[in-house]
Amino acid sequence: MTKTRVILIERYKKVPKYGKYIKISKKVKAHDEEGKYREGDRVEIQEVSPMSRDKRWKIIRLIERPLVADEVLTVTAEVPAIGEEKA
Repeated sequence: MTKTRVILIERYKKVPKYGKYIKISKKVKAHDEEGKYREGDRVEIQEVSPMSRDKRWKIIRLIERPLVADEVLTVTAEVPAIGEEKA
């Protein structure tokens, strides 16, 4: 299962009786050959012939990679200790 990713597909469906939209979500298993996609990535998938009992999708390309805590630049400031004068 190292080359398998679980993809969450979300879409909105209009309820005719009330005229409101509800969110419908579905999870599918997709094949990731290189293992380069990670949690939080937005990807494009394509339906292919069955690779296993549950896996019938393949990841085609990366659409968007979110900014994660490791990639955020941190800025540190020098704060004087209590009782110390500012220069």
